[in-house]
Amino acid sequence: MATMECKIVTLGEGRVGKTSLALKYVKNEFHKDEISTVNANYLSKLVNIPQGSVQLNIWDTAGQERFRAIASNYYRQAKGALIVYDITDRKSFDKVVSWIKELKSQAEKNIVIVVAGNKSDMEKERQINRPEALEFCRKMQIRHFDTSAKSGNGVEEMFLELASQIFEANKGELSQSGRNSRRGKITVEKAKNRENGGKKGGCC
Repeated sequence: MATMECKIVTLGEGRVGKTSLALKYVKNEFHKDEISTVNANYLSKLVNIPQGSVQLNIWDTAGQERFRAIASNYYRQAKGALIVYDITDRKSFDKVVSWIKELKSQAEKNIVIVVAGNKSDMEKERQINRPEALEFCRKMQIRHFDTSAKSGNGVEEMFLELASQIFEANKGELSQSGRNSRRGKITVEKAKNRENGGKKGGCC
């Protein structure tokens, strides 16, 4: 079964848990005092879904404002994006719409976007009403997930959904790649046959 390789970018304000979510999914690790990302981190994981296999190459970008100018460099050739906000921080949710606009203006047209309301383990400190977040994402036609990098809640489900949507959105490219590969093989075989005088075996 063919494997699709794709680039994923994580976006969101600083300290919302982008790095923690990626680490939880790829390495099943959680560090309470995770240091803020400077520039970008890179993680990779092979995901098996019903349609096939997807190699998720996750680029975890810095959320601080001073890094926004260079963040667009990481959008190039990205097939998917994970936008993260902190359910205990209203401002981080309010910024989600700007991240979506930025992606749609600078990333590939068919990029798959999902939104994570992170730190669901801190429900008592929630500042964003869940129905509000769900309605916002429904209008944007983007899937929303409640996640916790600490407990692991929703993390596996979210990345599997992202991988599945990316596969569906780009399976035409995979099919074309397969056809080109077969076409190249046939061309090589024809060339060998011509060299051998049209005989398959190549012997006298």
